[in-house]
Amino acid sequence: MGVVIPLEESKNKLASVKPLVDLTKADMQRVNQLILSKAGSDVQMIPEVANHLISSGGKRLRPMLTLASASLFGYKGENHIKLATSVEFMHTATLLHDDVVDESDLRRGKSTARMIWGNQASVLVGDFLLGQAFRMMVDVGSLDALDVLSSAACVIAEGEVLQLSVAKNMETTEDDYLAVIRAKTAALFAAAAEVGPIVADAGKSGRNALKSYGMNLGLAFQLVDDALDYGGKAADLGKNVGDDFREGKITLPVILAYRRGTEEERAFWREAIEGGESSDQHLEKALGLITKYGTLNDTIARAVHYGTIARDALAPLPDTAWKSALMEVIDFCIERVN
Repeated sequence: MGVVIPLEESKNKLASVKPLVDLTKADMQRVNQLILSKAGSDVQMIPEVANHLISSGGKRLRPMLTLASASLFGYKGENHIKLATSVEFMHTATLLHDDVVDESDLRRGKSTARMIWGNQASVLVGDFLLGQAFRMMVDVGSLDALDVLSSAACVIAEGEVLQLSVAKNMETTEDDYLAVIRAKTAALFAAAAEVGPIVADAGKSGRNALKSYGMNLGLAFQLVDDALDYGGKAADLGKNVGDDFREGKITLPVILAYRRGTEEERAFWREAIEGGESSDQHLEKALGLITKYGTLNDTIARAVHYGTIARDALAPLPDTAWKSALMEVIDFCIERVN
């Protein structure tokens, strides 16, 4: 069950990640080889668990951002391959940990690692991948890149704890929610984009531009994801529609519907989210209230706002195929609602 989210402005041609995929194709082949190599271990369960998630069909958007942001500044070396692989390992580790914390059954349409191997294996293999990520960062030999990615790892962990602290609390504000997604999702987008100009010796202005691009792209990306949980299709989401609702996650469509509702409607949200009443009938009513108050469109409008900031961050840079591809990723992330 889902509801249609119309965009105010339709375009004849939907944006795509294909230009970015095509430009980074050769480097991504090297990244994928390094991923398989570094996910290997004499402990048999480690590559089994790691490869289950690594091979599950994610777009690998974050490592592509690292490759593209280095190439944007003319980088010709090897270090962006290791950094892109580090970024993907950090992302994969957080997914393994997230699924344990959220007690998720599905990830990208497949059973989560914790459903197959258990919670302990998922957490520990996530830790292994983080260790491998940091080893590759050290191999690169850039203290600035190490600082950016290690700081992002800390911020992501803080975001996880912050999300726990606001979980199932209907008094969570939009500012609280933005703080969570800024830490949990946008911080890694920002770091992935910033380390490219670092290895390319692009200077402070280049770093700042790509950091701002990544941060705001990440915010837009997560806002759209949270809208899609109430307005998408299971096949597209790789999870069940309404999973956030069933897990009691406080996302922006819910926050806005709660704050705009009557006292009776707010009582429903408290019962559903805080009380854990997440039957199909409850989900049906939640979707009705979200539609009534237009909170999916408003969530998408917030995403468009952050997408505009990301676009403006890149605007002063020279017009190249790399810049054009990164710009199109912004539209792609937002237009997923179509």
